Amino acid sequence: MEKRFNLFRIIRIVNYFLCLILYAHCYSQEVELYPSKYKKLPDIPSPTTLKNGTEVIINVSRLGEYLVLPVTQEKGEIYSCLYDFNGKGDQLWVAAPDFPTLGKTGLHSEEELDKKTLISGRSIDVINFIARPKKFSSSGFISEDEDIISVLKGDNKIIRSLGLVHHQLAKPLFHVWNSILGNYIEQGDENQNTIYYNGNKIYIIYNSGNGYQESIFHDEIEGKYDIHIWRNLDNEELEFLKRYYSKLAEVDFNKFIEKLTHLHLSEMLPFYIMRYGFYEGHTYYRCDPIAIAFIFGLKSLEEIENVFEGNLYNSLTNHYVYK
Repeated sequence: MEKRFNLFRIIRIVNYFLCLILYAHCYSQEVELYPSKYKKLPDIPSPTTLKNGTEVIINVSRLGEYLVLPVTQEKGEIYSCLYDFNGKGDQLWVAAPDFPTLGKTGLHSEEELDKKTLISGRSIDVINFIARPKKFSSSGFISEDEDIISVLKGDNKIIRSLGLVHHQLAKPLFHVWNSILGNYIEQGDENQNTIYYNGNKIYIIYNSGNGYQESIFHDEIEGKYDIHIWRNLDNEELEFLKRYYSKLAEVDFNKFIEKLTHLHLSEMLPFYIMRYGFYEGHTYYRCDPIAIAFIFGLKSLEEIENVFEGNLYNSLTNHYVYK
């Protein structure tokens, strides 16, 4: 019995020290944030949340050095590109007064959407009018054959079918925006930035405009930046798509790949997604939730295809036509 007792005691002691080593390893990077630089890829997940609550992602500089960027999604000071207020804005608020179910569950209730006449104090008719092309913006926030409710419903179904909720899609976009807002990554077409996110290498180019874009909702959200985010398919993913979508013409297949792997957006989008579950309609600045889930590794290509079962191309291209 004494030998057995000693063996168990030794095992417990060994496990204790292994846990201490693992703990120290996991949090050894906490204080080594930007502008500290690493020659090798830091041995932490990207994204991850450090023990002190800081959310971080890993960035690769033009010189090939690795940076751990603090990009926490949080309620910050006012952001306004018009008045040069450079806080983060409220990145956690959901428009629960307008959408109680969204506030409680992270998804819309279609019954609530069907009854909506106002969003943030602005009528649905006014929102539909100013959101279409050549009104508040030349490209528009929804297409001519869509309305705000049909778009909210359409993307809500997509998110539900993927087994996700809206704030999960907003988070990686906030991480990208916070890395830009913090001046951690360089601006300009010649400066392609690279980040790691859930095992994927993601590329970012952004530029700021001279003017600003006002929100279609009666809120403080503004936009000034043009942000391009993408990742490349690996050979296995490309062959997977060729196998399942071999009947597509070459031009349609290339369009398919573009829509799945590229995002064009402004800083308005993460706020829109978080607050309203709004990814914009099928216009230039649409931030398709399927593409977000794929690019940022929230879902694998196989998992996404299993949801849409040969209909992924149509799901990325078809408009949410209002009736």
